[in-house]
Amino acid sequence: VYKGKDEILLSKLILEPQHSILTQSYDSRLRLDSRRPHNGDGFGLGYYTPPSLGPAPCIFTSTIPAWNCINLLRLSKKTTSNLIFAHVRATTEGSLSDSNCHPFHHNSLMWMHNGNIGGWKHVKRSLVLGLQERWFTSVEGNTDSEWAFALFLDVLDRMGYDPDSASLNDTGFGHSILRKAMLATIKRINALIASIPDKTFKEEQEGLECRSLLNFAVTDGHSVVCTRYVSSMTDEAASLYWSSGTSWQEDQSTKGRYRMERRDKGADIVLVASEPLTFERDDWVVVPTNSTLTIHKQAVMIHPILDEYYNPNPSYNRSPGFAVSKGLDSTE
Repeated sequence: VYKGKDEILLSKLILEPQHSILTQSYDSRLRLDSRRPHNGDGFGLGYYTPPSLGPAPCIFTSTIPAWNCINLLRLSKKTTSNLIFAHVRATTEGSLSDSNCHPFHHNSLMWMHNGNIGGWKHVKRSLVLGLQERWFTSVEGNTDSEWAFALFLDVLDRMGYDPDSASLNDTGFGHSILRKAMLATIKRINALIASIPDKTFKEEQEGLECRSLLNFAVTDGHSVVCTRYVSSMTDEAASLYWSSGTSWQEDQSTKGRYRMERRDKGADIVLVASEPLTFERDDWVVVPTNSTLTIHKQAVMIHPILDEYYNPNPSYNRSPGFAVSKGLDSTE
C-alpha cells in the first residue's frame, strides 16, 4: 500500500527497490513454505486516477508471474498515482484466473487480503447465504478473499452506508466508518467459524483448521484501513510493516537502495507491506498482532482489535508456528 501527498511513479515501488514487490514474487525472504516458495500465481495493481476519470480505481491483473510480465514493466514506468495497492499471489483458495487476482474493487472501494479464512469449505455456504443479493451477485471469482470483500460490502450497506452512493465520492466514507465496517466483518467471520457443528470436527480425519489469518486492506480512495489479525489467543499473525516520512528516495551511489527520508515530524508518504521494500531496518515498524492500522491524510493510527482474541499484556509472547505453517512469517 502506498498513500502519498503527491503522486509517485509506480516503478519506484514495484520495480526499483532492492526488495520490491516484483522481487518478492520470486525471492520472498519471509515466505517460509518450501512447498510453494514463490508468489507466482498472478499479481495485481490498483491505483486511483484524476477525479475527472471517475472515482473507481484502475485495476490491472494478470495470471502471468510478476517477474515475467513485460506489460507490468511498461505500465509502471509511465504511471503515477498517490494511492496504490499492489499484490502478488500464492493461491490458497480459488483457481488461477484474472478474476481471482487481487486487488478487488467495487465503485470507489478497493480490497486486498493476505492469509486465509479458517474452515473455509464449512463456512462458505453460510457466508454466501447471509449476503444481500446485490453483494452475492457482485462476486466474479471463487476465492475466500473476494467473498470476504463481499461480506465487507454487505456490512457497510447494513450500517447505512451504500457502497454505490455517488454522493460520497468527494470525501469517501471516512476512516472511522471503514474501520468499524472492517471490525464488524472480522466479527462475522469469527461467528461463522464458531457455528461449525461439533460433528464436523469429528468427521474431519486430518483435523479441521479453524484459525484465520486476516491481513486485510481496504480503501475508499481517501482513507486506508489495514489489519494484522489471527483468530487465536496464542499465535502470531502474518507479518505486516509500515513506514512513513517526507520522501522516498533512491541512494544515487547504490542502485535500488531506497530510503524513507524524514526532514521533519510530519509525513507526506505512508507505506504498508507484508515484507519491507528495503533492508533498512530503521525505516520500518512492525504492526502489532490483532491491530488495525488506519491512514488518514498521511497520519497513521494503530488501534488494538478488542475481541475474544485480544490480550492486554504488551509483553505477552505469541507463537509464530501457525503463520509459519501457512508459509508466512510472523515478524516475531
